[in-house]
Amino acid sequence: MIRWQDLHHSELDVPTLYALLKLRCEVFVVEQNCVYADIDGDDLVGENRHLLGWRDGELVAYARILKSVEEEAPVAIGRVIVSRAARGEKLGYQLMEQALASCQRHWPQRAIYLGAQAHLQPFYASFGFRPVTEIYDEDGIPHIGMAKE
Repeated sequence: MIRWQDLHHSELDVPTLYALLKLRCEVFVVEQNCVYADIDGDDLVGENRHLLGWRDGELVAYARILKSVEEEAPVAIGRVIVSRAARGEKLGYQLMEQALASCQRHWPQRAIYLGAQAHLQPFYASFGFRPVTEIYDEDGIPHIGMAKE
């Protein structure tokens, strides 16, 4: 059973922040062998939110939602991640359902954007996202911009 949290950044306590940064580092930096600045200054500002999926006290799923201060800018879902230990359980689908519900709850009038790893385009398309950019390189990994109205 997954316990979901949808937290404004001001609601993150130190252990929770540590857990999400640890998971992001384990997968995006170590597992994917991608050296980049994961701590980018967006985690603790504005109206940005964090979606966390916990199982038995361990963070197994996570996504970050960034809300631009520009009124017409889309909300951006990013850092979508499922821990290696929880893959194969369709948890990514639950995580995206949680992320989309959060966007609808907090910013119902905003379009939604994400920069997807290119091989995950069919996964995000299943949620109604469509490509809005060509494939581009981000930190050595092919990505594609996708949007949902």
